[in-house]
Amino acid sequence: MNRTHFVAPAHWHAHINRYAASVNMREWQTDRQSLTSRLVGRCEAFRVERLQQRDAQCLPDEFESLGLSRRAKVIERDVLLRCYNVAVVYAHTALPLSATASQWPLFAALGNRSLGTTLFNDPLVTRGTLQFARLRTTHPLMQRILRMNLVGQETPGLHARRSLFTRHGSSLLVTEVFLPAISGVSQRVHSKAAQ
Repeated sequence: MNRTHFVAPAHWHAHINRYAASVNMREWQTDRQSLTSRLVGRCEAFRVERLQQRDAQCLPDEFESLGLSRRAKVIERDVLLRCYNVAVVYAHTALPLSATASQWPLFAALGNRSLGTTLFNDPLVTRGTLQFARLRTTHPLMQRILRMNLVGQETPGLHARRSLFTRHGSSLLVTEVFLPAISGVSQRVHSKAAQ
């Protein structure tokens, strides 16, 4: 039976020490600054590719973090962050349908612009603690990544982090899944510094 038929939530933890992440991966995951800004600073050709923005059922491991009593519909936004046209991060955002345009005024019209830039440049936005997980192939986001052929079917899992952003009493949850090509971004920086 195809393993993608099974859906399982991730086990999110407040400490990255639960996972055998490389030093390079730990640096990407634990940096509390804007991931977009960090990528822009490390690759000259950065862009955001919006995959979808729609009403959908929140993922099984999201509703409690969003303050919902049960799984419910949210606005979900999925994008790829690309360096030199190579996908390095799969980013997923969940925003409760109860959120208003005054709470998140630019969310509906982001298009291919970076959500991170909007969040980190808004003094009314506060960021919660980082949580870390290794997403297995049974997680819904991993299944999307596999369907897009962003990693091979033999990939056992990917490192991810998430955090809650709050503005005017409304919260949105941002999950960032680090694709294998993220290691190449650091290597490009090191090779340029050596020249």
